[in-house]
Amino acid sequence: MINPEKKITLDEYLEILRRRMWFIIIPFILIVSGASIYAIIAPRQYKASTLVLVSPQSVPENLIQATVTSKVGERLQSISQEVTSRTRLETIITEFRLYEKKHKNLSKEEMVELMRKNIQVELPAKKDKDDKGGFFSISFINDNPNVAAAVTNRLSSLFIEENLKIRERQASGTTEFLTNELAAAKAKLDQMETSVTQYKRRFMGGLPEQRDTNLKILEQMQMQNQRISESLRAVQDRKLFIQKQLTDMEMPASMPAGAGSGKDNQYLNNSSLTQRDSSSVLAIDAGGTYDTKKDKLKRELEDLRTKYTDNHPDVIAVKQKLAKLEKNKDTYDNDIKSDPRYKELKNQLMTTSLEIKRLQNENASISAQVNKYLGRIEQTPAREQDMAGLLREYESTKKDYETLLNKSQGAQQAENLEKRQKGEQFKVIDPAKVPEKPFTPDVPKILLIGLFAGLAGGLALAFVREQMDRSFYDSADVELSLGIKVLATIPEIEEIAS
Repeated sequence: MINPEKKITLDEYLEILRRRMWFIIIPFILIVSGASIYAIIAPRQYKASTLVLVSPQSVPENLIQATVTSKVGERLQSISQEVTSRTRLETIITEFRLYEKKHKNLSKEEMVELMRKNIQVELPAKKDKDDKGGFFSISFINDNPNVAAAVTNRLSSLFIEENLKIRERQASGTTEFLTNELAAAKAKLDQMETSVTQYKRRFMGGLPEQRDTNLKILEQMQMQNQRISESLRAVQDRKLFIQKQLTDMEMPASMPAGAGSGKDNQYLNNSSLTQRDSSSVLAIDAGGTYDTKKDKLKRELEDLRTKYTDNHPDVIAVKQKLAKLEKNKDTYDNDIKSDPRYKELKNQLMTTSLEIKRLQNENASISAQVNKYLGRIEQTPAREQDMAGLLREYESTKKDYETLLNKSQGAQQAENLEKRQKGEQFKVIDPAKVPEKPFTPDVPKILLIGLFAGLAGGLALAFVREQMDRSFYDSADVELSLGIKVLATIPEIEEIAS
């Protein structure tokens, strides 16, 4: 027994190994023999591998930006799931007649699961953050080296095909999505253009950009209105002057003797004596024009009737004058109206009246236009605010449309790039070859493990046996265990005999 209180020397360790030699040798031989037998009888598994290069797109990215931006690792996971699907693997199992002999009792699902375990896709870790380019390996393990190589090459071709399909599908999906978004943006842009056009057409003349023009037009119209007003006042003054002249021509006949100037009275008397008959002279002496005299007599008659009856002499006298006046109507008016100067003034009065009417109409039209432009100018801030909102929304919609248009064109170029296989691709740079040595079992490794395991097992068994032994092999063990002094030791007789 090994005493823990005792310091064991190298010679004592060697002595223990000598005593327990068979406890070390027998386990060592058994374990090494078992490992050797396993290395000999274990089924050979062959591993074929192919190296696939991730080739960047052939067209510079500053010219055409690819729409497939997922990392290689993410795409490999997606492709692996697609390639190792049950349908794909069942096709490969049937094509290469896998697992027909040794695993013929397995179901289809078990065969597919076993094949999945034997497929390995490894992507080396990259130190830089750029995930473009690089490479990855595809491996397959099988007990037949030829089948392992053939299946590996088939898997690599499936990875390449699936990568092209995924990239083309993603590019087509992106193009379709952007095309739909572009159509919606175009419809919205057309709607905004229509809204802006309708707004401009509705408020044409009162738009913010027309404010300066409106101010200039308003200023011109106000000046024109002022000129028309001045012209109207001048024409009205001229009309008053003409009317006064006409009145002056009519008044002398109704003036009492000596009321006018001597020259005017002389002119009036001379013209009356030479151009009028006695009845006309009496009519002119009695008053002015026919209409004026008639109105005067009618008013006088009405006043008398309010005071007297129709049989009163004054009423009868006025009635006689009115009847006489109506009888001599033509003679009464023609004397003045036949005067050339009177006719000329009448024509001037009519022309002036027409001119006044024209100027008044023109003034009213200009005033209406002034009010119209004043209203436009007053509404300009509100129109400016509304127009700014419409234009702001229009510019935003236009910017979105142009952005989508550029993206759509880029997506179409990227889709054509993928269809022509000019984008990022997987290329086999090292196809799978028929493996010459089995992947498993690793005979040297198994034998080495068997050697270490046999040696460790033998030493462990020897240590356990030594611990279980209660015998004393030297005086020091006796003194430490029993606590007494050893007076003498008797060596083994075999040693003395020798």
